[in-house]
Amino acid sequence: MLRVYNNNIENLVRNNADGTCTRISGPDHLTSMLVDDNGRTGTSGVQAPDLLIVQQVRGTGQTTAYADQLSAKFGYPAGTYKAVVAWDDPEPWGSSHKCSQQALGDLKKKQTNAIVYNTRTLSLASGDVSKYWSAGWLKPGTPYNGGAGCTLYKPPNNDSGTTNAHKWKRTSAIAARFTIKETGTTVFAATMHLPEQNGANACAGAGTTGIANSGIHVGADATSLMNASTIRVIGIDANRTNIASSTLGGFGMTGYGAKATSGSRKIDYLFVKGAVQPSSVDHTVSGTKSNHLALYGFITY
Repeated sequence: MLRVYNNNIENLVRNNADGTCTRISGPDHLTSMLVDDNGRTGTSGVQAPDLLIVQQVRGTGQTTAYADQLSAKFGYPAGTYKAVVAWDDPEPWGSSHKCSQQALGDLKKKQTNAIVYNTRTLSLASGDVSKYWSAGWLKPGTPYNGGAGCTLYKPPNNDSGTTNAHKWKRTSAIAARFTIKETGTTVFAATMHLPEQNGANACAGAGTTGIANSGIHVGADATSLMNASTIRVIGIDANRTNIASSTLGGFGMTGYGAKATSGSRKIDYLFVKGAVQPSSVDHTVSGTKSNHLALYGFITY
């Protein structure tokens, strides 16, 4: 069984309805997200995951610490879980990030995306990590025209002004192809975070609305790795509702989980090519200690 999770962990800082924020420890977040075969957290049946596809981490430092906390949770040495990170140390952007405590808002200023993997079960060759690719967006003041106004969300088309100059790095996607050590089965995994603007206007790059008008696209290097993989998994904070489970059917993938993941909206998605075990909780972990609920898929091979 390949145990896969997807979550926007929000830099391990949770925004509360009253404008305050709460810092969440890595172990507490992991306990709230990891489930047993019946979708329950905190039981003796919770087993070590193989892949954690995450969005909104501060960079390699935070991701490595989080990975080491995951190792410790299951009694493994530090370094058992490793990470592929889109940006090692992205520059900060924004101001308070809707936290009344500035110190907690500051913890959300660096944002990028990562894939955490279990080296006990998965190997990763040095050439099997894609280059990052950028999301698309509709620059403010640009007519949409059915996607004709869309562009890549990176300089010189990113947010104007120094406060948000590096915001685009939070939407840099990355992918990797792993090998299951036991069987030699290849596994493709990608992490994506699309801009907020994708909710109103689906954009995936220059003049395109993306796959099935979802705003989703997969970079060229990542596509090569995906095409050479048997099992395929993509985790996305799409900032867009109503993306159908069949959207990535052209890749042989199906979306799992239909429940809301951010308040009353479903904006997070997990697509899988593989035999996914049924879930009594619709693949959605209701108690996740993040502003986004985690999705999971347990894949037989």
